[in-house]
Amino acid sequence: MSEATLFDRILDKTLPSHMVAEGEMWYAFLDIYPQREGHTLVVPKQSTQHLSGLTDEMRKGLFDGVVAVQDRLSRYFETEDFTVCIHDGSLAGQEVPHVHVHVIPRTAGDGGSTLQAMWPNISPEKSPDHESFAALSFELQEVKT
Repeated sequence: MSEATLFDRILDKTLPSHMVAEGEMWYAFLDIYPQREGHTLVVPKQSTQHLSGLTDEMRKGLFDGVVAVQDRLSRYFETEDFTVCIHDGSLAGQEVPHVHVHVIPRTAGDGGSTLQAMWPNISPEKSPDHESFAALSFELQEVKT
């Protein structure tokens, strides 16, 4: 059996996360190194590195989750625009070997641009602001969908 990924450990609750929403086949939580406030990761509950490794049902469920998260973030941030990104494998920039979809709400003047322009070098030495993440996580879970 292969070693559990960071996201496997989040899914089995051996590591904490700041939940945004959850469905039968997916789980969504705030990215602790966000590109902007509300940057959310949606992961399938099936552990696999590539989209092609997901069952058809799980892949559909994952994208249903992306749409549900967009709806929640849209209501909270009052936007209909998102950057949605998947790094499908390590050569594509995937840092955790578990399929995940970045859902980033976009608003006028947020400083974002193309995907490459909005991905600055983020230092892992920077301590995540868990207090802010917890507050936002709570607020997002309260958004009526």
